[in-house]
Amino acid sequence: MSLAAILVLIVATVAAMELVAWASHKYIMHGFGWAWHRDHHEPHDRVLEKNDLFGLVGAAMSISMFAAGSPMIRGTSAWEPATWIGLGILFYGIIYTLVHDGLVHQRTFRWVPRRGYAKRLVQAHKLHHATIGKEGGVSFGFVFARNPAKLKAELKAQRAAGIAVVKEALAD
Repeated sequence: MSLAAILVLIVATVAAMELVAWASHKYIMHGFGWAWHRDHHEPHDRVLEKNDLFGLVGAAMSISMFAAGSPMIRGTSAWEPATWIGLGILFYGIIYTLVHDGLVHQRTFRWVPRRGYAKRLVQAHKLHHATIGKEGGVSFGFVFARNPAKLKAELKAQRAAGIAVVKEALAD
């Protein structure tokens, strides 16, 4: 593969992983995977959460792609693009860790953005955590953040329709 093709594949994989993460968050974590995800939405003083197990799922996806692309493991049946897809998944995992765990939840560093896209990311994810329970909700992505005013309006509509239970501070 050419260097340009490799770079395009890595960037495309990182972008695709935001879609995978959005769908996984909305339909798995807030669906049948709620048992692992619930503690992420509840106050606690533990360093680790059951929710962190989802990171191991992402790591397994990346490792599987590295293995599928490795001639040392697969011999002549290795598929080279899998290596670069695995690298894209790994890069997404690093971005997720820095943005979601680091910036939004401040698990690894302390910085409260006052403006720009970083502030928008934090606001959007805080609005995601404004619901009680797994039903309803907004902003299931981790790197792409929609306009917080529109997200607030969606939450208000979900509350009015009986879809979501919204925490008191955002109920009005």
